[in-house]
Amino acid sequence: MAKDRAVGIHDLSLATTEFVLPHTALAEYNGTEIGKYHLGIGQRSMSVPAADEDIVTMGAAAAAPIIARHGTDRIRTVLFATESSIDQAKSAGVYVHALLGLPSATRVVELKQACYGATAALQSAVGLVLRDPRQQVLVVASDVSKYDLDSPGEPTQGAAAVAMLVAADPALVRVEEPSGLFTADIMDFWRPNYREAALVDGEASITAYLHAVESAWKDYTEQGGRPLDEFAAFCYHQPFTKMAYKAHRHLLNTCGYDTDEALLQRAVEDTTAYNRVIGNSYTASAYLGLAALLDRADDLTGRPIGFLSYGSGSVAEFFAGTAVPGYRRHLRTAAHQEAIDRRRTLDHAAYRELHERSFPTDGGDHPAPPQTTGPFRLAALRGHKRIYERR
Repeated sequence: MAKDRAVGIHDLSLATTEFVLPHTALAEYNGTEIGKYHLGIGQRSMSVPAADEDIVTMGAAAAAPIIARHGTDRIRTVLFATESSIDQAKSAGVYVHALLGLPSATRVVELKQACYGATAALQSAVGLVLRDPRQQVLVVASDVSKYDLDSPGEPTQGAAAVAMLVAADPALVRVEEPSGLFTADIMDFWRPNYREAALVDGEASITAYLHAVESAWKDYTEQGGRPLDEFAAFCYHQPFTKMAYKAHRHLLNTCGYDTDEALLQRAVEDTTAYNRVIGNSYTASAYLGLAALLDRADDLTGRPIGFLSYGSGSVAEFFAGTAVPGYRRHLRTAAHQEAIDRRRTLDHAAYRELHERSFPTDGGDHPAPPQTTGPFRLAALRGHKRIYERR
């Protein structure tokens, strides 16, 4: 197999939840000046799952349009990235595999390393396709970001899924070598098995993120990567959108560039459009950034895009991708905007009720109230088994 064969993202589709909570409602409830949310962290609203939505229903909804366009014959692998897993043993991707009607001759696995997991899945998919370019890999990144009510992390919550079809001769973005890598054992963000909501040390997490940016970039350059000034834009992991600006400012300073606000805007502004109104989607976040960039930016054909994937705990990777000729013909811009616009607005009381809702753990028959208007729903928990259905 020729190592220089073009492999990358052939199609990309996103999904989010039935409901949305505007930050104005959160600010009114807790007495926070709205500028702290709109300007301080760069967030306008957060996606909130319905009682019958979770990472499986969002993941399947994101992937279904890809299956409708390309079929299933060449998909031999499904890689499901998440840090809000629903089972300690069974991959969420197996449920998605069933809901989408994928062939039984398929490998399915779940990957986890905080918000970095989708990049691990993407790079693994690239390797599989390089080995056999006849095959395609479906990568699904799906997460529900959840923190305790009234905690500092609450305003950054969100939920979304991104599905990517990885293939030879991709229609959207060619993934390039090399990668810059970094790992360090840091307790900046974590979620023990006995908790539904994550724990985070906000100050430590920002410091760890910036150190990871610097270290992954250093390794990228040592591996022979592109110089900074070749990149047209940068897709950063966005736990909140202002973090993308902090990260890029730090990278510019690390590389000896003066911080120029216009330069910052050109590099990251378009990538923040979807995350700003969806909130943190963990593994999906950086690729929501890519979706927004491709949907909104002027023609990027032949121009390199930088990706900085960060997962707390911590693992980071910097790599480049290049938009291929004709990519704009394959975008799902209208569908992406529709997924965001269709959300129904919650009041604060209804949001809190959904936030605190959970299934009993007694193994009984517990149906989920029908709320979602999406294509898939979590129907019940029955005998400790999750029951999904098509709507």
